[in-house]
Amino acid sequence: MIARHHRTPIMHRVVEHGGLLYLGGMVAEDKSLPMKGQTAQALARIGALLAQHGSDKSKVLSATIFVIDLKQKDAMNEAWTEFFGPEELPTRATVGVAELGPGTLVEIVVTAAR
Repeated sequence: MIARHHRTPIMHRVVEHGGLLYLGGMVAEDKSLPMKGQTAQALARIGALLAQHGSDKSKVLSATIFVIDLKQKDAMNEAWTEFFGPEELPTRATVGVAELGPGTLVEIVVTAAR
């Protein structure tokens, strides 16, 4: 069975199937923050959604991160490792993109176990 949660006009924020949670792209709400701040805020939103669905950051299996400036990857990595810690890092790909929307520096998509 597929369960869809948190509908927006264009998607569901969370889709659940087979004990896995698929989270759509999460961004920071405060677009004035620098890369590290936006990453931390997006990760906090991910953590909250996971908790709502019986999971947590230790169960994140993989992530795809989209950034508009790969030169800021170190700042993004700082927030990333602060959130996950050294022992619970999921698999990950980081992709440089031309744009993510006005003021958005980073967008994160994750798959987690429930």
